[in-house]
Amino acid sequence: MSTILLTGGNGMVGRNFRALCEARGVPLLAPLRSELDLLDAAGTLAYLQAHKPDIIIHAAGRVGGIQANIAAPVAFLTENWSMGQNLVLAAREAGIGKLINLGSSCMYPADSPDALKEDEILSGRLEPTNEGYAIAKCAVARLCDYVSRENPDCAYKTLIPSNLYGPFDAFDPARSHLVPAIIHKLHQAKVSGADTVEIWGSGEARREFLYAGDLAEALLMAVERFETLPGLLNIGTGQDFSVNDHYRIAADVIGYEGRFVHDLSRPTGMRRKLLDVTRARDWGFTARTSLSEGIALAYRHYLTTGHADALSAR
Repeated sequence: MSTILLTGGNGMVGRNFRALCEARGVPLLAPLRSELDLLDAAGTLAYLQAHKPDIIIHAAGRVGGIQANIAAPVAFLTENWSMGQNLVLAAREAGIGKLINLGSSCMYPADSPDALKEDEILSGRLEPTNEGYAIAKCAVARLCDYVSRENPDCAYKTLIPSNLYGPFDAFDPARSHLVPAIIHKLHQAKVSGADTVEIWGSGEARREFLYAGDLAEALLMAVERFETLPGLLNIGTGQDFSVNDHYRIAADVIGYEGRFVHDLSRPTGMRRKLLDVTRARDWGFTARTSLSEGIALAYRHYLTTGHADALSAR
């Protein structure tokens, strides 16, 4: 069985993938940052030369929601590019032939009315609120493609997941994405008895969210069927909902019975962001977890791991 090196093992994607590998008995290296600092190019090469994994999954990165991206675009651009560049070039130099890079749906042009196909990357203007992050993700994906073209012994491929949520998510509103932020806001409103919850913008923007456990399944499938994996592949549900719908579905799960108000002065990001998953379905992957099921699982994690109490105490 191939030995997998997973970067970003303590993030949401990494922890869900680690749990799946443990359940399936799959050997996995998931070093801490103190063991493998991807911002250190020489140290990254030394680690790969010492451990020689059969395949790398690159899930490390600086991540965050709209507020975090707007506040620190320099860090989102430079850190994500440096980590990706250092890892990909070190993998090539260490002679590691297989690498799966995790991209982001932010790589696609802003405000497309249609589902986004893999060949549309870099075909238009990026969403300004997370442009730095998106540029870094596009550049790393291109680097993987270039290395693969130049070196026939290297097959470096990119999976592009839709927005993610699930167990081990970040629920802090200052850095969380939409679904965990909604869970936290609605839980706090329920506990405090608040009559209203604020939604940024009109709530009409549409988003697709993939349960992190489903992405973990896709990653393991990509390892097991690497030879048939396309060089660029969307991983999503193929279905999107308005922001208002996300609030309503989460309110049903959480049991919040108040009403919603809209702050039209707040940024809302892209009008629509839905991935075309035709290529993924043809390859054999279909997401299994519905939005309501996934929110229920994420909410259970939020309650049972102390997030609710810790954030309320601030």
